[in-house]
Amino acid sequence: MELRQRALQAFCMADPAEKAQATQALWQATAEMPLDCHAAFPSSTPVGKPDRPELVHPQNVPRRSPFTAEGHAALIHSIAHIEFNAINLALDAIWRFAGMPEAYYRDWLQVAQEEAKHYMLLQSHLQTLGYDYGDFSAHEGLWTVSESTRHDVVARMALVPRTMEARGLDATPQVQTKLRKVGTPQALAAVDILEIILQEEVGHVAIGNHWYHWLCQRDGLDPAHFYAQAAVQHGAPRLKPPFNIAARRQAGFSEAEIQSLPPV
Repeated sequence: MELRQRALQAFCMADPAEKAQATQALWQATAEMPLDCHAAFPSSTPVGKPDRPELVHPQNVPRRSPFTAEGHAALIHSIAHIEFNAINLALDAIWRFAGMPEAYYRDWLQVAQEEAKHYMLLQSHLQTLGYDYGDFSAHEGLWTVSESTRHDVVARMALVPRTMEARGLDATPQVQTKLRKVGTPQALAAVDILEIILQEEVGHVAIGNHWYHWLCQRDGLDPAHFYAQAAVQHGAPRLKPPFNIAARRQAGFSEAEIQSLPPV
């Protein structure tokens, strides 16, 4: 089967473990698989999602202290939910947008398999705490922007990796600091998992930056102007400090973009 068709197949899987395993298997078989950059698939294909977790408005997700066992598990669950959605986002970037260079699809397949790895690490950690993915409620903030940009690859590259995922670069060190203060063996194990995720997420944002600027150059768009316009049009969340400036530079944001971030 062709690579983008296989990505669509994994995208439609509802079981999180099956989706993660299928995505990693797809990555391992990449070299032997044909790639049709121009194949078109039904754009209305729904994403595969499990029956749980219960999806609620972001304001209705209960706040819990990471200093309690349940609060620690809820925190890890919220990150696992982000990573599960990130698998779908990377797979969606592969099958949905035709006519891109081969390197684009292989880049996003690398992202997809790393997101699958992140999800599996977090799910395994949750299980050591006596919980599973789906045991807490969650929200759909990340997926909302992806739905809004499903017909525009430039807006997708502008807003998902460069905005939504870049927020993870900013937030992860703060979460690690909280967990270090908790200080339990489980919390410190989570810090190590988050460090793996942080380092690889820098690469994901860098891939988004690369393809965003490639698309802007191809289409004759001014990157700063288009980004500002797309953020308003698609309701992207406003960036809030503190920012992980070192990680953002490593991920390919320009000095002009760094300087334009809201002040602390």
